[in-house]
Amino acid sequence: MRYFNTEGICIPEEHYMVRLDERLEEIKRLYVDRGKYFVINRGRQYGKTTTLHALEIYLEKEYLVFSLDFQMLSTVDFKDEQTFATAFISQMEDIFFRRQTLRESIGTETFERLSLLRRQNELSLKDLFKGLSQLCEAAVKPVVLMIDEVDSASNNQVFIDFLAQLRGYYLQRQDIPIFRAVILVGVYDIKNLKLKMRPNEEHQYNSPWNIAANFDVVMDFSAGQIAEMLREYEADHQTGMNVPAVAEEIYQYTSGYPYLVSLVCKTIDETLQLQTEKVSSRCNWWTREGITEAVNRIMKIKTPLFDSMIKQLDAYPDMREMLEDIIYQGKRIPFSPDTKSISMGVMFGFLKDRGGQVIVSNRIFEMRMLNMFASEESVNSSAFRYGENNKPQFVSEAGLNMELVLEKFVEYFTDIYGDNDEKFVEAYGRKFFLLYLKPIINGTGNYYLEAQTRDASRTDVIVDYLGEQYVVELKIWRGNEYNERGERQLAEYLDYYHLDKGYLLSFNFNRKKETGVKVVQVNGKVIVEAVV
Repeated sequence: MRYFNTEGICIPEEHYMVRLDERLEEIKRLYVDRGKYFVINRGRQYGKTTTLHALEIYLEKEYLVFSLDFQMLSTVDFKDEQTFATAFISQMEDIFFRRQTLRESIGTETFERLSLLRRQNELSLKDLFKGLSQLCEAAVKPVVLMIDEVDSASNNQVFIDFLAQLRGYYLQRQDIPIFRAVILVGVYDIKNLKLKMRPNEEHQYNSPWNIAANFDVVMDFSAGQIAEMLREYEADHQTGMNVPAVAEEIYQYTSGYPYLVSLVCKTIDETLQLQTEKVSSRCNWWTREGITEAVNRIMKIKTPLFDSMIKQLDAYPDMREMLEDIIYQGKRIPFSPDTKSISMGVMFGFLKDRGGQVIVSNRIFEMRMLNMFASEESVNSSAFRYGENNKPQFVSEAGLNMELVLEKFVEYFTDIYGDNDEKFVEAYGRKFFLLYLKPIINGTGNYYLEAQTRDASRTDVIVDYLGEQYVVELKIWRGNEYNERGERQLAEYLDYYHLDKGYLLSFNFNRKKETGVKVVQVNGKVIVEAVV
C-alpha cells in the first residue's frame, strides 16, 4: 500500500505524490533541449531531489544522463584537483556500470579511457575535462550532467575551479564536444554566491557560473495537483472526503510547499486516522477540522525543515527583523531581489513576491515563526504573563470565551499602555494582543494571521480552539465611516468561515474615545467590538 512520504525521494509506485509530468516536460523543453546550463535552487525539502530523479528517467529516451550527488563526497575529496577529479570519475564509474543504457550508448572501451585517468599520479581538472569531452564526442546521444547537493561544495576552491572549467567548455562547445546540458541542484544559487576565487582574496560575488540560465519553473503544487494526488488516495481508502475542498484547504495552509503538503497528509493518514480507527471504524479526518488538527500537531513537532528555519533566522538578523515587521505589524515591504534579506528569504523558501509586496511564503511557516517569536518574548512580556494568569476564567467545557478575552485585554492595555502615542500603538498594539492570546490557547488551540486581509491598518486573526473557530479583526481606528466599512467586511468574511459571530478589536488614538466592549448586529452577524 502506498503512503505519504516526507523522507527522501518520492517514487510513484511507493508513495502518494503529485505527478510531475508537466513539470518534467517544461524543464526538458525550455532548458535541456535548448542546451542550457542552469541551477535548480529552492528551499529545504522542496522536492528538488525527487524532481531530479524523475527527470533522469524522463530524459533517458533522448539523452544519456550522469546523475551525481556531491553529498556522497567527503571534505577530503575537495582537498586538491587530483583528489576531486579522482572522486568525480569514481562516481561516474558507479553510474556507468550500473546502467546498461550507458554501456550500450558509450561503450566500455571508450569509458575505460576516462577510468584510466583515475590511476594517473598527477591528475588535473584539465585532464578530467579532456576525458569528459572525449566521452561526450563518442556517445551516440547527447550527454546531460546532473549534480545534486552542489552547494555543499561551494566553499571549496577546487569546486570553484571546476565551475570555471565547465564555463570555459560551455563557451567553446561549438568547437569542443561537452555536455549538452548541466543541471546543478541545491538550496543556494551558485551563480550568486559570494565566493573566494583565490586564497588571498576577499570574498566577492564573482562565481564563474554566470552562464547559468534563470530557472523559472514553478515547483509549488497547485490545489488542482494536490486534488489529483488525493483522488488516488481516495480510490484506495474510500474515506468519503470532498477532494476539491480538502485539497484547497491544504493549499491554504501550505501554498503548495511540497514537503508541507506531504506532512499534512501524512499526519492525517498515519496519526489522526490510525488513532481513531482503533476506537471506531467510522471516522474521517479528511475535513477542514482534520486539517486544522493536523496543523496543530505539526506546530508541536521538530523537523529538519523547521530546525533549518530557526538556524537561518538566527544567522540573518535583518531577515528576521523584516519577518517580525510583516507578521506583527502587517508592514508592507516592496519586493526587491536586490535586497539581501529579501533574496535570502526567497532562496530559503520563507518569502515570496505577491503583487510587488514581500509576504511569508505559506501559513504554516508564519504560524511556526509566530509561535517562536512569541515564545522567545514571553519571558519578558507582561502581556503574555497577564494572559497566562487569567487563562482559567477564559476556558471552560463550552470552549473559549472570546468576548471575555477581549474585555480583559481592553482593561490590561488601557492600564499599561493607554498613555502611549499613536506611533507606539501602531508598532506594538497587535503584537501585545497576540502575546496576550498565546498562553490562553497554548496546548489546546492555535492561531494564524489571514494574509488576504492583512495590511498596516487591518489584520484578521483566526483562532482554532477545540474544533471551534474565532475570527478576530485587529484594526487601527480611522474614523466612524472606516469602522462601519470594517464591520461590513468582517461580516462578509464570517460567511467564508460559516460563522455567525465575529470579533473586532480597534486601537483608537482619539482622546475622547470610549474604551470597552459592545455587541452590534451587521448583516445578520453578531460582532463583538472592543476599543482600546
